Amino acid sequence: MKAIQISDQKVRWEDGVKITAPEPKEVQLRVLSAGVNRADLMQIAGKYPPPKGASDIPGLEVCGVVEEVGSAVNGWQPGQRVSALLAGGGFAERVNVSAEQILEVPKDWSNTTAAGWLETFATAYLNVFQLGDLKTGERVLTHAGASGVGSSLIQLCRESGNDIIAVVGSKEKSEFCYKLGAKHVINRYLEGIVNEVKALGDVDVILNPVAGESIEKDQQYLAQDGRIILIGLMAGRTGEVDFGRMLMKRQRLIGSTLRALTPEQKGQILKGLWRDFGGKFKSSKIAPVIDQVFAADDIQQALDYVAANKTQGKVILTLSEE
Repeated sequence: MKAIQISDQKVRWEDGVKITAPEPKEVQLRVLSAGVNRADLMQIAGKYPPPKGASDIPGLEVCGVVEEVGSAVNGWQPGQRVSALLAGGGFAERVNVSAEQILEVPKDWSNTTAAGWLETFATAYLNVFQLGDLKTGERVLTHAGASGVGSSLIQLCRESGNDIIAVVGSKEKSEFCYKLGAKHVINRYLEGIVNEVKALGDVDVILNPVAGESIEKDQQYLAQDGRIILIGLMAGRTGEVDFGRMLMKRQRLIGSTLRALTPEQKGQILKGLWRDFGGKFKSSKIAPVIDQVFAADDIQQALDYVAANKTQGKVILTLSEE
C-alpha cells in the first residue's frame, strides 16, 4: 500500500508499504480522509514516538470503510463507513485498528467531517469531563481556544451548560470562539491574561496544552480545589509551579496523554463521549469545524499550516474521493 514514511524529520509518500491482516479484535479500514494534528508534527520532529506496538506511520484519526474484520469482532461488517481513533497509521491507504476504537459515522456527515472529530473531541472529553471531573455550574478555561481540541471543548461545554473562557492569539480567532459558544475570549497578546481572568472569577478546570510559564499563571486564577489538565508542551517542558498556592488551595496538576492509552481505555472514552453527547452529534448540534482540506500529495503544506498556528478548527487530508 501507499503510506507516509518519515526520514530526517521530513515526510514522503512511499509505495509498497506492507500491512498485515487485522488481529482477531481489529478491523482493517480503507482510509478515505485523515485528520492532521499537532501530535503528528511532534512525531515527525522526533519528539513524540508512537507507543510500543503501534504503527510508526503518523496519523491519529481517520474516516474509512471497513474492508476486513478480525475473527473476534462482532457488530462490524465490510462496507461500513466509520471514524477511527488511532495510536498511529492514519496517513496511509489502509490501517488496522481495534474495533473498540471506531464509531459509525453520523449519516449526514461527509468523509471530511468524519475524519476530523475523534482525536480532538475524545481529548477534550477525556481531560475535562473525565479526568477533570467537570461538574454542573463549574467554569472552564482552555488555552489554544481556536485549535481542534479547543473548538471541540467549547462546543461540549456549550451543550453541557458550563461557561468556558477561551484564550487565543488573534481577533479572528476571538470571533471564531465566540461564534462556537465561548462565554468569554481573551487575546493573550493584547490583554494581561491573569488580571483578565481574575476579573471574571475563579476557574475550576483548565485545559492547558502550553506548559512553560503558563502553569504558574493558571494557578493564580484557579479556584479552590481547581484542576489543571496538562496535555501539551507548546511553550516548553519546564516552568514555575507555586507549590504553596497548590497546597493552600488544594489545586491539582494532572498530566495526560490520550495516544498511549490501551484500546480498552480508548473504547471507554468513546463510549462515554457518545453516551453523553451522541444525540448532539447525530443532530449536528456538535460537529468538528473544518478549517482547511488538503489533497494527500499536499501533506507538507497541511503540516506547515498546522505548525504556523493558523488553524481555526481542523485540518484534513483527503486520500480518496469515495
